[in-house]
Amino acid sequence: MFGFGVAVPAVCGFAILRHGLFEIDRLISRTIAYSTVTGLLVAVFLGIILLTTRVLPFSSPVGVAASTLAVAGSFTPLRLRVQHSVDRRFNRARYDAEATIAAFAARARDAVDLDAIGSELVHAVEQAIAPAHASLWLRPP
Repeated sequence: MFGFGVAVPAVCGFAILRHGLFEIDRLISRTIAYSTVTGLLVAVFLGIILLTTRVLPFSSPVGVAASTLAVAGSFTPLRLRVQHSVDRRFNRARYDAEATIAAFAARARDAVDLDAIGSELVHAVEQAIAPAHASLWLRPP
């Protein structure tokens, strides 16, 4: 017989797959990212508590307060960094599109010819998002 801890994830998984509620790769990548962030923040929290209570001559409330502040302050930067690395692994198309746009920006920074910039822009758009048709309209001078 299923326990409550097994039945809820099983029913959620069935609903996601049956009704197409989410793209499964997005769900997996977010689960990996948040699990990694949670594990790292717990390690930081416990590490600072052990450092301040065992090694340094501080009392326990000071250690807990310091570790809570450190974890609260590091959540967003850590989440963004981990999520970016997980997205680079699971959402490769978006990462490749960002790299294509960055390469175009680097080439266009030094370009002078308007026609060359226009053709480079159309080429970058075709590589990044692969539309059925791409064109560039410029207003006459």
